[in-house]
Amino acid sequence: MKRIAVISDIHGNLEATKAVLADIKKRGISDIYCLGDLVTKGSHPNECIDLIKSHCQVVLRGNTDRFISNDHDESALNDLAKKRIEWNRSLLSQENLLYLKSLPFSYEFYMSGQLVRLFHASPLKDDLAISHLDPLSVKRKQFEASPFTLSQNTADIVLFGHTHYQIMEKLYCRTLINVGSVGNSLDLIRDPAIDGPSTEIIHAHYLILEGDMQSEDSAISFQFVSLPYNIDKELNDVENNLEPEEYRLELEKGIYRDMSRLAEKLKH
Repeated sequence: MKRIAVISDIHGNLEATKAVLADIKKRGISDIYCLGDLVTKGSHPNECIDLIKSHCQVVLRGNTDRFISNDHDESALNDLAKKRIEWNRSLLSQENLLYLKSLPFSYEFYMSGQLVRLFHASPLKDDLAISHLDPLSVKRKQFEASPFTLSQNTADIVLFGHTHYQIMEKLYCRTLINVGSVGNSLDLIRDPAIDGPSTEIIHAHYLILEGDMQSEDSAISFQFVSLPYNIDKELNDVENNLEPEEYRLELEKGIYRDMSRLAEKLKH
């Protein structure tokens, strides 16, 4: 049986990245696939990219990787977007900036007879937020091929990230999994009146996929991992962060810095 650790949404969080890589090693897993968003938010994108490059066999492009590494028409950017690009680029080596630009959009392979497809957010766009609140007509499209997928076959299993929370759904005899976020775990549905403890929400999250790379019909399993890490240490230099209070809120409470904007995106 083959075991693959699937990680996503690192977001420059060095302590979470180191903790996850150590946990994967302790479990004896040698294959690590990353679904992108290595940068923005955290203060250590350069160090995180170096770790990802040295440990991961597959690394895909996330929307923040594209946003930071691509050229932009500055007249189309607001002031905050300009500041985010400038700040992140100031922390990155030229080599790592070019590395982000070179990352592929998607990856796929067969495991236990099923086509497993990986991308950051959706088969069409790396910044399309798909959630469990979406209608079936939207979620169904996650399995479809696109001009950016390696094949034009319909996927049986889709692994993605982008929205920073873990969930698995079975629909249309297929499996849709958000692997969660290593460096910026959040919960999309919050209500202070009824929320449970946020301890687990702010852990580093990833997925372990296990199956047979040869057989056409054999066991396959999915294991969500929720791993505590040293958040206080990650926040030691938070004052050097571009948006320190927002970053602290997300790491310590698991609350997205702009819940109103997120609620609008998820409204149907």
